[in-house]
Parts: sequence; C-alpha cells; structure tokens
Amino acid sequence: MRKILVTGGCGYIGSHTIVDLVNNGFEVISADNLSRGYGEMNDRVAQLLGRPIQNFEVDLSDATATRTIFEAHPDIEGIIHFAAYKSVPESVQEPLMYYKNNIGSLINILECAQAYGVKNIVFSSSCSVYGNADTLPVTEAAPLKEAESPYAATKQMGEGICADFVKGNPGFKIVLLRYFNPVGAHESTLIGEMNQRPENIVPIVTQTAAGIRAEMTVFGDDYDTKDGSCVRDYIHVMDIAHAHTLAIEKSLADALPEPCSIFNLGTGEGVTVLELIHAFEKISGKKLNYIIGPRRPGDVIKVYADNTKARTQLGWDPKYNITAMMETAWNWQLMLAKENAK
Repeated sequence: MRKILVTGGCGYIGSHTIVDLVNNGFEVISADNLSRGYGEMNDRVAQLLGRPIQNFEVDLSDATATRTIFEAHPDIEGIIHFAAYKSVPESVQEPLMYYKNNIGSLINILECAQAYGVKNIVFSSSCSVYGNADTLPVTEAAPLKEAESPYAATKQMGEGICADFVKGNPGFKIVLLRYFNPVGAHESTLIGEMNQRPENIVPIVTQTAAGIRAEMTVFGDDYDTKDGSCVRDYIHVMDIAHAHTLAIEKSLADALPEPCSIFNLGTGEGVTVLELIHAFEKISGKKLNYIIGPRRPGDVIKVYADNTKARTQLGWDPKYNITAMMETAWNWQLMLAKENAK
C-alpha cells in the first residue's frame, strides 16, 4: 500500500479524508498537534476503520519537529496538507499568528518533501482566494481579487509558494484544491465536525436546533442577493474527501497535465444562508431561532463554483445534495447529544 501523510488529520476535513484514503487502499499517517484538531477524532477514525491511524502530535511550524515524521517514515509517497488555522474573524484579529502558522508550516512541509523526495502533494486551498469574483460561477482561470481576510491571504500566498516550488523542482507535482463550504458528516455518524464553538454555519445551525445555543445570527440581510443573505456553495465533506483521494491517485499516476494543477470543489449551486436554514428546518422539523445581525468583516458576498475541470480531469462526481448534507449534519448532532446524555 502506498503511504500518504495527512497533515491536520485530526481535524474535520482531514479525518474524513483519512477514511476515504484507507477505504481506497492507501496506508495513512497523520500529523496534528491538536491545537485545532481532536485526539478523540483520531480514536473515532480508528473505530470506523477498524484499525489505528498513527498521529504525530507535532507543530508543523517547527522545522525540526516536522522532519521527525519523514525520518520515521522514509517511504511516504504523497502528502495532503490540511494543517492550518482557518477562522476568518480570528485572522482579522490575529493576522501575524495566521501568517506565521499557515505559511511557516507549508514551507516546512515543502522543505521536507524536497529533502526526502516526496514528489506528490495536495494543498488544501479555498474559494476565499477569489474574493468577490466578477463572474459567477467562478472558474479556476478567474483572476484572484484582493483577499477579504488574512486567512484568505494565506491561501493565496500558499498557492503562489506551491506554484513557485514546482517550477524550481522538476518532477514534483502539487494539486491545489479550492473548496467552497464543506458541510455534513460521515453517514456512520462516527465522525463529523467536533468544534464546540464553531464559526461555520451548519454546526451553528445544528447546535441551535439542539438547544445548545439559544439563538443564531445571520450576518447581513442587505446584500445584493435573492433574499439579502450571503450566497455560498455548500459541498458535503465526504465529496471533498474523495476529491483528495482522486487528486493524489492522479498525481501518483502522473496523470495530470500540469505540475501545478488547480481544481474547484463545489456543487456549482449557490445557496443563500437563509435558504440553507430553511432546508435544515424542513429535514429536521424544527424551527430555528435566528436573528439578523450586521455584516461580518471578511465575508464575501457570493461565490459558487464551476466544477467542470474537477469532473473531467479528476473524474470527481459529488454525490450529496443540500438535503443529504443537512441530514448527515443533523444526525451527527443527534448522535453527539446521545453520547453526552450517557
């Protein structure tokens, strides 16, 4: 089995990707210092797979610590790099922390890839690199606008570093996956989004419905959209996870046309925040207690993907619609409530 290092493997998308990789025949090791990930998530992944996943609890912004992973596993053939801070509001408040962590860890990973000859890399990017795009749906060829937050800026910079790296290192391949708004949970309900104080809308919705939160806020209802709330492209986390498996498979097979390839990962459908809330209310049978608040700094007005390139070049076919996304998210929340009641 070919060995893949997943950084941020105890986080939301990283954990689901580990499950998809293993289910598609890969051996996986994880690196997560648990500053934002969860040791419990690694345990849950092991339960789901029926086997343990080794996690290196190291800070990837520490170059020496990062090298210990590659020294312990000289047979790593690919890297999927998730590990990064990802809160837009926090990045506005703590920009230097975001630049130091997100850029520093990427550089250390690339230096190790170079030193140990790991030539196949997938970088976790974001639709935030597009800013307020001029044309929708947005394609990979769209010019990158000014970043709306330091978090988005780290993704733009990260992509540039990756592109420069492959130019200077022939034979290396990096896939940049720009995903839109990952939501939902594994259908087993064994893994999902663990954050007890999430900023992403779907766990906020489910926590409000479960009574963990008294109410939730919709940030802005005066945008130039169909109902005044922001438009996003919500994509199920397992569809996102499988795209990473396909990307590393194509890279290992040298089956991509460019040394640095870029793919959008979204359904291609724009959904407003209020439409998402109403979809959840329909599947759960619960009326959400939400209020309308002011616009939130760093938020893009609307963005959704043209996913043609990922479909044609990766063979990616997202399976989950908005109803299934909300169902798996709600089932995950209900399972957590049962566990907490024990």
